Amino acid sequence: MTASPASNPAYGELTSRGASTNIVWHHSTVTRAARAHQRGHRSAILWFTGLSGAGKSTLANAVNSALFEQGLACYVLDGDNIRHGLCKDLGFSDADREENIRRIGEVAKLFLDAGVVVLTAFVSPFRADRDKARSLVDGGDFIEIHCAADLGICEERDTKGLYAKARAGEIKEFTGISSPYEEPENPELRVDTGGQSLDDCVAQVISHLESQGIIPAVN
Repeated sequence: MTASPASNPAYGELTSRGASTNIVWHHSTVTRAARAHQRGHRSAILWFTGLSGAGKSTLANAVNSALFEQGLACYVLDGDNIRHGLCKDLGFSDADREENIRRIGEVAKLFLDAGVVVLTAFVSPFRADRDKARSLVDGGDFIEIHCAADLGICEERDTKGLYAKARAGEIKEFTGISSPYEEPENPELRVDTGGQSLDDCVAQVISHLESQGIIPAVN
């Protein structure tokens, strides 16, 4: 019979809060720097934030495609997809939103160490939560990208019908309607996803990555 984590010393001693003690971080024999050298580009976290309907997922996936076409290691962590699995136990209260972003920050950090350009597409409405995700990694590794489309444009798009439901009171604590969205004050990039074409938005992100030496410039 296999011992449970709580009774097996190999798992560490579980506290009442579920946090393990007696654990040690194991460093990989293959370093992030080695992966960057092999692949010919650095890794980074591209954190797309904005209102629902602002174009975060659309832009993140378009940038991801552009990077993939260059043969670069990249992956998108999408808000809805994550809530189907890793965060399916969470709702949309402030506390659950905070925990959702905490988990994503930790997962993104693992992708960063794996040498991947990881693109996260989440509303992530609170500055404090985004700042906590940024604090997990070194300077220059976290690129906050504000998808700046105003509420009116997002409501016009309403691709999922969420704003209409929120206005009707069918969805509680909906960002932009009954729950606040705190815009980034000093993001690395502010992209006008409400007014610019998708191609122009992608070009703006790619240009920034090239200028920071994260990916090689294409001649």
